[in-house]
Amino acid sequence: MAVESKNLPAVPTASRRYFLWAQIVIAFLFLEFAIWAPTTQIRNRWGAIALITILVLLLIDVLIDRPSLGRLGLGWPQPFGAGVVLGIGFAAVVFTVILARLAGGQIPANPTWFPNLQSAWGYAIWAMVQEFMLQSFFFNRFEELYGSSAAVWIAATLFAAVHLPSPILTTATLIGALFFCEMFRRYRSIYPLGIVHAMLGLTIAMITPDSLLHHMRVGIGYLRY
Repeated sequence: MAVESKNLPAVPTASRRYFLWAQIVIAFLFLEFAIWAPTTQIRNRWGAIALITILVLLLIDVLIDRPSLGRLGLGWPQPFGAGVVLGIGFAAVVFTVILARLAGGQIPANPTWFPNLQSAWGYAIWAMVQEFMLQSFFFNRFEELYGSSAAVWIAATLFAAVHLPSPILTTATLIGALFFCEMFRRYRSIYPLGIVHAMLGLTIAMITPDSLLHHMRVGIGYLRY
Protein backbone atom coordinates (compact mmCIF):
# COMPACT_ATOMS: atom_id res chain seq x y z
CA MET A 1 0.00 0.00 0.00
CA ALA A 2 1.44 3.37 -0.99
CA VAL A 3 2.36 5.84 1.70
CA GLU A 4 1.64 9.08 -0.15
CA SER A 5 3.12 12.27 1.25
CA LYS A 6 1.29 13.08 4.47
CA ASN A 7 1.30 16.07 6.77
CA LEU A 8 2.87 18.32 4.16
CA PRO A 9 3.44 21.90 5.26
CA ALA A 10 0.81 24.43 4.27
CA VAL A 11 1.33 26.38 1.06
CA PRO A 12 4.58 28.23 1.81
CA THR A 13 4.57 31.97 2.35
CA ALA A 14 6.66 34.20 0.11
CA SER A 15 9.44 34.38 2.68
CA ARG A 16 9.39 30.60 3.11
CA ARG A 17 9.62 30.13 -0.66
CA TYR A 18 12.64 32.42 -0.85
CA PHE A 19 14.23 30.53 2.03
CA LEU A 20 13.64 27.15 0.36
CA TRP A 21 15.00 28.35 -2.96
CA ALA A 22 18.06 29.86 -1.26
CA GLN A 23 18.77 26.45 0.30
CA ILE A 24 18.34 24.66 -3.03
CA VAL A 25 20.58 27.08 -4.94
CA ILE A 26 23.34 27.08 -2.31
CA ALA A 27 23.43 23.30 -2.03
CA PHE A 28 23.36 22.82 -5.81
CA LEU A 29 26.14 25.37 -6.38
CA PHE A 30 28.34 23.70 -3.77
CA LEU A 31 27.79 20.34 -5.49
CA GLU A 32 28.69 21.89 -8.85
CA PHE A 33 31.86 23.37 -7.33
CA ALA A 34 32.73 19.87 -6.11
CA ILE A 35 32.25 18.47 -9.61
CA TRP A 36 33.98 21.20 -11.64
CA ALA A 37 36.83 22.36 -9.39
CA PRO A 38 40.25 22.10 -11.13
CA THR A 39 41.96 19.66 -8.74
CA THR A 40 40.92 16.54 -6.85
CA GLN A 41 41.86 18.12 -3.53
CA ILE A 42 39.64 21.14 -4.12
CA ARG A 43 36.81 18.95 -5.40
CA ASN A 44 36.97 16.83 -2.24
CA ARG A 45 36.85 19.94 -0.09
CA TRP A 46 33.82 21.31 -1.91
CA GLY A 47 32.17 17.89 -1.71
CA ALA A 48 32.61 17.90 2.07
CA ILE A 49 31.32 21.47 2.26
CA ALA A 50 28.27 20.55 0.17
CA LEU A 51 27.40 17.56 2.35
CA ILE A 52 27.92 19.47 5.60
CA THR A 53 25.80 22.35 4.26
CA ILE A 54 22.95 19.99 3.38
CA LEU A 55 23.14 18.38 6.84
CA VAL A 56 23.11 21.78 8.56
CA LEU A 57 20.15 23.00 6.49
CA LEU A 58 18.26 19.79 7.26
CA LEU A 59 19.05 20.21 10.95
CA ILE A 60 17.69 23.77 10.83
CA ASP A 61 14.49 22.47 9.27
CA VAL A 62 14.21 19.75 11.90
CA LEU A 63 14.58 22.30 14.68
CA ILE A 64 12.09 24.75 13.13
CA ASP A 65 9.45 22.59 11.43
CA ARG A 66 10.03 19.23 13.15
CA PRO A 67 9.33 17.00 10.14
CA SER A 68 8.84 13.34 10.97
CA LEU A 69 11.43 10.70 10.12
CA GLY A 70 8.86 9.29 7.71
CA ARG A 71 8.61 12.53 5.78
CA LEU A 72 12.40 12.74 5.53
CA GLY A 73 12.51 9.15 4.31
CA LEU A 74 14.60 8.03 7.28
CA GLY A 75 11.99 5.82 8.93
CA TRP A 76 11.97 2.05 8.67
CA PRO A 77 10.56 1.07 5.24
CA GLN A 78 7.22 -0.67 5.00
CA PRO A 79 7.60 -4.24 3.69
CA PHE A 80 5.26 -3.75 0.72
CA GLY A 81 6.94 -0.57 -0.49
CA ALA A 82 10.42 -2.00 -0.01
CA GLY A 83 9.38 -5.14 -1.90
CA VAL A 84 8.07 -3.10 -4.82
CA VAL A 85 11.25 -1.00 -5.06
CA LEU A 86 13.63 -3.95 -4.70
CA GLY A 87 11.61 -6.14 -7.07
CA ILE A 88 11.52 -3.53 -9.84
CA GLY A 89 15.19 -2.74 -9.26
CA PHE A 90 16.25 -6.38 -9.51
CA ALA A 91 14.15 -6.87 -12.66
CA ALA A 92 15.78 -3.77 -14.19
CA VAL A 93 19.26 -5.16 -13.46
CA VAL A 94 18.45 -8.52 -15.05
CA PHE A 95 16.82 -6.88 -18.07
CA THR A 96 19.79 -4.53 -18.58
CA VAL A 97 22.34 -7.36 -18.41
CA ILE A 98 20.32 -9.53 -20.83
CA LEU A 99 19.93 -6.60 -23.22
CA ALA A 100 23.68 -5.95 -23.14
CA ARG A 101 24.40 -9.61 -23.90
CA LEU A 102 21.91 -9.70 -26.76
CA ALA A 103 23.59 -6.61 -28.20
CA GLY A 104 26.89 -8.48 -28.23
CA GLY A 105 28.49 -6.61 -25.38
CA GLN A 106 31.24 -8.10 -23.26
CA ILE A 107 30.41 -8.66 -19.60
CA PRO A 108 32.22 -7.40 -17.69
CA ALA A 109 32.91 -4.69 -20.23
CA ASN A 110 36.03 -3.58 -18.34
CA PRO A 111 37.75 -6.66 -16.87
CA THR A 112 40.79 -4.69 -15.68
CA TRP A 113 38.75 -1.93 -14.05
CA PHE A 114 35.39 -3.30 -12.92
CA PRO A 115 35.06 -2.44 -9.23
CA ASN A 116 36.25 -5.02 -6.72
CA LEU A 117 34.31 -5.94 -3.60
CA GLN A 118 35.85 -3.16 -1.52
CA SER A 119 35.06 -0.42 -4.05
CA ALA A 120 31.58 -1.90 -4.56
CA TRP A 121 30.87 -1.46 -0.84
CA GLY A 122 32.18 2.09 -1.06
CA TYR A 123 29.89 2.80 -3.98
CA ALA A 124 26.93 1.30 -2.12
CA ILE A 125 27.49 3.75 0.74
CA TRP A 126 27.84 6.62 -1.75
CA ALA A 127 24.59 5.56 -3.45
CA MET A 128 22.78 5.80 -0.10
CA VAL A 129 24.28 9.26 0.50
CA GLN A 130 23.09 10.36 -2.94
CA GLU A 131 19.56 9.20 -2.21
CA PHE A 132 19.65 11.03 1.11
CA MET A 133 20.62 14.27 -0.65
CA LEU A 134 18.22 13.76 -3.55
CA GLN A 135 15.16 12.75 -1.55
CA SER A 136 15.48 14.01 2.02
CA PHE A 137 16.83 17.38 0.91
CA PHE A 138 16.03 18.33 -2.69
CA PHE A 139 12.81 16.37 -3.29
CA ASN A 140 11.25 17.49 -0.02
CA ARG A 141 11.92 21.14 -0.81
CA PHE A 142 10.56 20.93 -4.34
CA GLU A 143 7.56 19.04 -2.96
CA GLU A 144 6.81 21.84 -0.52
CA LEU A 145 7.20 24.42 -3.29
CA TYR A 146 5.34 22.74 -6.17
CA GLY A 147 3.64 19.57 -4.94
CA SER A 148 4.77 15.95 -5.00
CA SER A 149 4.06 15.14 -8.67
CA ALA A 150 5.99 18.13 -9.99
CA ALA A 151 8.78 17.50 -7.49
CA VAL A 152 9.43 14.08 -9.07
CA TRP A 153 10.31 15.70 -12.41
CA ILE A 154 12.16 18.70 -11.03
CA ALA A 155 14.32 16.74 -8.59
CA ALA A 156 15.10 14.05 -11.19
CA THR A 157 16.14 16.67 -13.75
CA LEU A 158 18.38 18.37 -11.20
CA PHE A 159 19.96 15.04 -10.29
CA ALA A 160 20.65 14.25 -13.94
CA ALA A 161 22.18 17.69 -14.48
CA VAL A 162 24.74 16.96 -11.76
CA HIS A 163 26.02 14.08 -13.93
CA LEU A 164 26.82 16.22 -16.96
CA PRO A 165 28.69 15.97 -19.31
CA SER A 166 28.67 12.15 -19.23
CA PRO A 167 26.00 11.13 -21.78
CA ILE A 168 25.65 7.64 -20.30
CA LEU A 169 25.30 8.72 -16.68
CA THR A 170 23.17 11.78 -17.44
CA THR A 171 20.66 9.68 -19.37
CA ALA A 172 20.74 6.79 -16.91
CA THR A 173 20.36 9.03 -13.87
CA LEU A 174 17.43 10.92 -15.38
CA ILE A 175 15.56 7.65 -15.95
CA GLY A 176 16.70 6.24 -12.62
CA ALA A 177 15.89 9.38 -10.64
CA LEU A 178 12.37 9.54 -12.07
CA PHE A 179 11.89 6.04 -10.69
CA PHE A 180 13.60 6.80 -7.37
CA CYS A 181 11.66 10.02 -6.78
CA GLU A 182 8.32 8.43 -7.67
CA MET A 183 9.02 5.52 -5.33
CA PHE A 184 10.02 7.97 -2.62
CA ARG A 185 6.82 9.93 -3.20
CA ARG A 186 4.81 6.75 -2.78
CA TYR A 187 6.69 4.79 -0.10
CA ARG A 188 8.87 7.38 1.64
CA SER A 189 12.07 5.51 2.51
CA ILE A 190 15.56 6.06 1.16
CA TYR A 191 16.95 2.66 2.25
CA PRO A 192 15.56 0.40 -0.49
CA LEU A 193 16.23 3.22 -2.97
CA GLY A 194 19.88 3.31 -1.94
CA ILE A 195 20.19 -0.45 -2.43
CA VAL A 196 18.65 -0.32 -5.91
CA HIS A 197 20.72 2.75 -6.78
CA ALA A 198 23.88 0.81 -5.92
CA MET A 199 22.71 -2.26 -7.89
CA LEU A 200 21.97 -0.24 -11.01
CA GLY A 201 25.13 1.84 -10.78
CA LEU A 202 27.34 -1.24 -10.50
CA THR A 203 25.43 -2.83 -13.39
CA ILE A 204 26.16 0.19 -15.58
CA ALA A 205 29.84 -0.09 -14.64
CA MET A 206 29.76 -3.80 -15.53
CA ILE A 207 28.16 -3.50 -18.99
CA THR A 208 29.44 -0.14 -20.32
CA PRO A 209 32.88 0.19 -21.98
CA ASP A 210 35.12 2.58 -20.11
CA SER A 211 35.71 4.51 -23.32
CA LEU A 212 32.14 5.77 -22.82
CA LEU A 213 31.91 5.65 -19.04
CA HIS A 214 35.25 7.24 -18.12
CA HIS A 215 35.39 5.42 -14.77
CA MET A 216 31.92 6.78 -13.95
CA ARG A 217 33.31 10.29 -13.64
CA VAL A 218 31.28 13.43 -14.10
CA GLY A 219 32.06 17.11 -14.50
CA ILE A 220 35.68 18.05 -15.13
CA GLY A 221 36.82 14.54 -14.25
CA TYR A 222 34.91 13.18 -17.24
CA LEU A 223 36.47 15.73 -19.61
CA ARG A 224 40.00 15.12 -18.33
CA TYR A 225 39.80 11.32 -18.44
